[in-house]
Amino acid sequence: MNPNLEQALADFSPGLPFAVALSGGADSTALLLACERRWPGQVRAVHIHHGLQEAADGFETHCRALCETLALPLAVRRVQAAHAPGQSPEDAARQARYLALAEAVQTEWPEVRDVALAQHADDQIETLLIALSRGAGLPGLASMPAHWQRQGLNWHRPWLAVPGAALRVWLQSQGQTWVEDPSNTDEHLTRNRIRAQVLPALSKALPAFRATFARSATHAAQAQEVLNEVAAQDLTQVGVPPRIQALQQLSRARQALVLRHWLRQHHATTPSTAQLHELLDQVAACTTRGHRLHLKVGQGFVLRQASQLSWTRA
Repeated sequence: MNPNLEQALADFSPGLPFAVALSGGADSTALLLACERRWPGQVRAVHIHHGLQEAADGFETHCRALCETLALPLAVRRVQAAHAPGQSPEDAARQARYLALAEAVQTEWPEVRDVALAQHADDQIETLLIALSRGAGLPGLASMPAHWQRQGLNWHRPWLAVPGAALRVWLQSQGQTWVEDPSNTDEHLTRNRIRAQVLPALSKALPAFRATFARSATHAAQAQEVLNEVAAQDLTQVGVPPRIQALQQLSRARQALVLRHWLRQHHATTPSTAQLHELLDQVAACTTRGHRLHLKVGQGFVLRQASQLSWTRA
């Protein structure tokens, strides 16, 4: 086995038994096969059928055949991910996929608490480059976490240090087939353009870019953890909902930090940079009782209610 794959599996310590999200592509097929060999009898598989393209039935057929060959339990869920106004179809599909994965695991195997996903080093670099192209802050530059908790489950990405090409070479050495997603060649999609045009150029100019870029993403994630701790402490001081006078005692940078934290943690929404700057200006201008505040922020509105801020979707 490729040393990168061996190290990735050595660093991966899921609770047993655990589930693998299986799309049928090379990355998840490699993850399922490698995990089954390392933890025989402890692996389950979940396939999400999005119904977004004609090839989706072929993905499911491949997954069923693979799991039958490996004698692994498989759960299949079908989702129809309609996107909201202003939301990308890709984001809607991703959110629907996570919900369906969690539902399948918790329904089919209540004893399972860990789920492995197959995103690899190239996916991580693409995510980082997209974040840079959008002028993202630390949360975006941190890219995809290697592990996190959501919906009562522990989620893992053990392949984040492994190049996608290494997974395909290993599968070929094992005589294992996989399904190619036709949409991966559609260069109208930003991620596919990066994969086809930017990554080969970076590989030529900066051969170690996968490792060094990933290291930068890790540094950004560590810095964001510290900022999250500061924001949580500040929110304790200013209150929930935030008291305007208490906010005004903080520097503008810490006001921005604590307001983002409040909106994300308590209202599951994120302000744009322009929205946040306007909100900070309005907080600074709240020097009289009669100053009103009603701003579009994230998916709703921030209002002034007496001495506090509030947020509402309507």
